[in-house]
Amino acid sequence: MKTFKILLVCATLIATPAWATTIELTVHGLVCGFCAQGIEKTLRKNPATADVLVSLENRLVAVATKDGQDISDADLRSALTNAGYDVKAIERTQNSMSDLRARLKVAK
Repeated sequence: MKTFKILLVCATLIATPAWATTIELTVHGLVCGFCAQGIEKTLRKNPATADVLVSLENRLVAVATKDGQDISDADLRSALTNAGYDVKAIERTQNSMSDLRARLKVAK
């Protein structure tokens, strides 16, 4: 029975697709639409980026990665710091970008 449970868990892990991750960054220094456009343009250059959301009101930058890909915290922090922003926190979640947009009331 124990062997069956182990095989079942392994089969589930193999059959489960790799889901995209959403990386949420708390960023200080966001003051205008120009800031948002610059951040979005910078982060979209990364080949692992699927989508970017910038919320000035919430001081939040969210990056959705492509399935099975990742962007390191160091790369994200470096990109935003080099652009003149202060990254306060980085959190990885399974929240979809559409859920995040709905929660923050941000249009696409």
